[in-house]
Amino acid sequence: MKRMLTRTALALAVGGLSLAATSAARAQFTDGVVRIGVLNDQNGIYADMAGPGSVAAAKIAVEEIGGKIGNTPIEIIVGDHQNKPDIGLNIARKWLDVDGVDMIADIPNSSISLALVQLVKEKNKVAVIATSNSNRLTGDSCTPNHVHWTLDNYSLAKSTATEVLKSGGNSWYFVTVDYAFGHDMEREAGQIVKNAGGTVVGSVRHPLGSSDLSSFLLQAQASGAKVIGFANSGADFTNSMKQSAEFGITQGKQKLAALAVYLTDIKSLGLTSGQGLYLSEPFYWDLNDQTRAFAKKFSEKMNGAMPTSFQAGVYSGVLHYLKAVQALNSDADGRAIVAKMKELPTDDLAFGKGYVRADGRKIHPMYLFKVKSPAESKGPWDLYTKIGETPADQAFKPLEAGGCALVKQN
Repeated sequence: MKRMLTRTALALAVGGLSLAATSAARAQFTDGVVRIGVLNDQNGIYADMAGPGSVAAAKIAVEEIGGKIGNTPIEIIVGDHQNKPDIGLNIARKWLDVDGVDMIADIPNSSISLALVQLVKEKNKVAVIATSNSNRLTGDSCTPNHVHWTLDNYSLAKSTATEVLKSGGNSWYFVTVDYAFGHDMEREAGQIVKNAGGTVVGSVRHPLGSSDLSSFLLQAQASGAKVIGFANSGADFTNSMKQSAEFGITQGKQKLAALAVYLTDIKSLGLTSGQGLYLSEPFYWDLNDQTRAFAKKFSEKMNGAMPTSFQAGVYSGVLHYLKAVQALNSDADGRAIVAKMKELPTDDLAFGKGYVRADGRKIHPMYLFKVKSPAESKGPWDLYTKIGETPADQAFKPLEAGGCALVKQN
């Protein structure tokens, strides 16, 4: 009788341990799924540069990791914030509180991304910001729960101004959209020009959404500056370039430099109006064999379209997040995952090797490109010629200058 009791007790004990081990293993992955939410503008002004393409990019990252972590599946869900902060935050809050989302990626629109990073900090989840330019994300709004991936206003201004200066563009005149974004870009670029021994001849500010920029462009042309710097974007930039071509500025001796313009902007503008323009990006699909390999995967999902820098940033950031989850064998602790993302070196087809700094800033080179002429282009997406490169350790604002509370000052 005693032997039977002993055997029964032992069996129960072993069974109990087995159940406990199984429960512990399940507890490592909340809901038994690694769930990633891609939050962006699916149909509006940022849809081409991010939108559905960012979703495709995230799925490529999932495929490269094998579709699961161990036996835990990875799921991608999509939300359209419509560029409205209240809608974006409501989606994010429901994802985190109800739908079991572990990480939110992409998030174009700085007002939404700056609010969202505080929400993921509160919930101890993760955000990978790939499509927002605000320097504040690694400055006064840095958190231990998010990383800032693709680029920011400082890196765009630094790369474009520094490389154009090297080619003799030592006097600048800015055509600036008259709100915070434009002011910030002009200030960053202007300071870089002055620090390098160049001069800022002047600037003119135009209202957001101006259809007629002729008077502003003629002032820039008459300034005698060697470089006209466009501190605007979207339709304002497109109008600036089209009207510059009409007035003969594009074909003149002055260099034209864009501070916040991307692949899909140039595709929409066309090479006839865009030719000769200088701009900076951290990624171009035709940069090397690795970027072409990623672009091939992307184009197969997106009907032949090539990826933007932001879409490449979503792919790269999601892949690195999954590598950190894989290393921890858990998606439960957002702070621990971000800490692991900073510990592990980054390496992927889009950006090659790099790393994430203590302030959450992803570090990689920035490249200066010149927009090709129609005669130089060999295909619908053959838009850029590489002119220069800002090394990774110089491309972004110095760590000690950003104002992030996570950075320990010596």
